[in-house]
Amino acid sequence: MEPIHIDITILAPVQKVWDYYNGPEHITKWNFAHESWECPSSENDLRVGGQFKNRMEAKDKSFGFDFVGTYDEVIPNERIKYHMEDGRKVEIIFDKIDENTTSVNITFDPETQNPVEMQREGWYAILNNFHKYVENN
Repeated sequence: MEPIHIDITILAPVQKVWDYYNGPEHITKWNFAHESWECPSSENDLRVGGQFKNRMEAKDKSFGFDFVGTYDEVIPNERIKYHMEDGRKVEIIFDKIDENTTSVNITFDPETQNPVEMQREGWYAILNNFHKYVENN
């Protein structure tokens, strides 16, 4: 399957965008696709070979899972590449447009259980939550 690409432009400096994307204290505030979900915990060892683990749960506790990945490339304020436990790859590019504007571009391998458009919408909803969180904090 072809990789899925999403992107968003955030009115914030690249350093702030990077810090809010990777700091566990921030990840728990934005990393969910719908308000009925939450990310109650996050661990992030941001280095090549390091792992992240974000707990994703329905607020009513009816369902939850750990989203885990291992970093393959980390270039501060520029790029992150990682692979998930099932081997799918993700690349995030932080593109400094100017001193107060950053574009975040994500390319990820889709899984085979859900329709591609549903996956795109879910990942974009999370990215849009991130966008709102960065600009409002």
